[in-house]
Amino acid sequence: MLVALTLVCGFTLSANAASPDKPNIIVIMADDLGYGDVGCYGATGVETPHIDALAKDGLRFTSGYCSTSTCTPTRFAFLTGMYAFRQKGTGIAPPNATSIIKPETETVPEVLQKGGYKTAVVGKWHLGLGEGKGPDWNGDLKPGPLELGFDYCFLLPTTNDRVPSVYVENHRVRHLDPNDPLWVGNENPDGQPTGVTARDTLKLDWSHGHNNTIHNGIGRIGFFTGGHAARWRDEDLADEWVKKSNEWIHANKDEPFFLFFAAHDLHVPRMPHERFQGKSSLGLRGDAVVQLDWCVGELVKTLDELKLTDNTLIVFCSDNGPVLDDGYKDEAVEKLGEHKPAGPYRGGKYTPFEGGTRTPFIVKWPSVVKPGQTSDKMITTTDLGATFAAIVDQPVPAGALPDSQDLKETLLGEVDAKGREYVIEESPRGIGLRVGQWKLVRQGRGKNEKTTLYDLSTDPGEQTDIAAKHPEQLAELQKLLAKIEGTK
Repeated sequence: MLVALTLVCGFTLSANAASPDKPNIIVIMADDLGYGDVGCYGATGVETPHIDALAKDGLRFTSGYCSTSTCTPTRFAFLTGMYAFRQKGTGIAPPNATSIIKPETETVPEVLQKGGYKTAVVGKWHLGLGEGKGPDWNGDLKPGPLELGFDYCFLLPTTNDRVPSVYVENHRVRHLDPNDPLWVGNENPDGQPTGVTARDTLKLDWSHGHNNTIHNGIGRIGFFTGGHAARWRDEDLADEWVKKSNEWIHANKDEPFFLFFAAHDLHVPRMPHERFQGKSSLGLRGDAVVQLDWCVGELVKTLDELKLTDNTLIVFCSDNGPVLDDGYKDEAVEKLGEHKPAGPYRGGKYTPFEGGTRTPFIVKWPSVVKPGQTSDKMITTTDLGATFAAIVDQPVPAGALPDSQDLKETLLGEVDAKGREYVIEESPRGIGLRVGQWKLVRQGRGKNEKTTLYDLSTDPGEQTDIAAKHPEQLAELQKLLAKIEGTK
């Protein structure tokens, strides 16, 4: 009976664990990482051996896109499978933003939960918390990730350049002392020193916009008071993401799991841990790339130690393209040298050009994806939801993930895969639409609206507008864009 019981228990354990039909899934989303910031995409001045190893062991896309050239809307589109322009209030979230994704919205983690997955998000959230007039920073922060399909969350609630500089674990600010309540707002409530009045005390000076509350010697956007025991240090953020992710993986290794590792690197203020500072020739921005690469290596190491590597699907991507001076004087411009953050592409963060949304996009799944592949098929972060559902054979409810396409064959590198027919490239400064070699860019509004057309096969840098030479092609793309946007 003891032997039989042991066999039954063993069978139950293996049945619950990840399998070829239900692989573990990890999405590593970098922040502000450009196409040319990674070694396997041509980076110079910085080495990324762990990210490069993902490509060597798997599939590297040369036409992999995020949905938007800024952070909040890309994360929204990834988790909802819906273009951000379809819902109001999906721009860059302010410090006191409430939950942008509504609890009734079917999300990617919810679809996977229904398929038997344990789910977690660790790292940068920036999708708002709570409801009503603003987050209850001293109480329960819900709705939040736990109401949107995640079983566990450990968060940077906004961004590292915005207040409050605290960790959120599940529904609460971690280590918050009730005798030192946290307050967050847009005006200086108590005449505290700011990046303007105490600029000479800063360890990282600002160039524009980041001069309100000073925390850890760095000016931030917005004001906050209290919560001193809960505050983090910029230099420790990456270590905390890795620590909490690895703890969660260990705790859930016997069941299929989905981890959204939302890195804060390379977002400003770039202040990596001291052990990474000076490790590149590109200043703090390059050092942040090195730190990001270390995070990837630590996650892979944990999978190896737990013998989970073969059946874990890893997707490495970025939430938008690169930016150099994004509000702090960190020598990103001065130390750039020959390094090209966007690779051969025009633009970067905030723009509708290729450099804004075409980013590193790598897939590794040793038991399924053949190593050393490169694909020019088009795929986006918005497609990951429907694609994961197809991989784990989990139905997507009617109306859910409306703009997410099932690109299972493309993601897994199958020879006959076709990829996307078109890619939408949202941005605060316009919108782009790529169909094959053709790229339409629309900028401005009303009388100031301007539409240009490029042939990426001969002009990948989008330097020459050929709209006048190809009016029929321009009209065709305009018609398609209007249809996608639902305006006609």
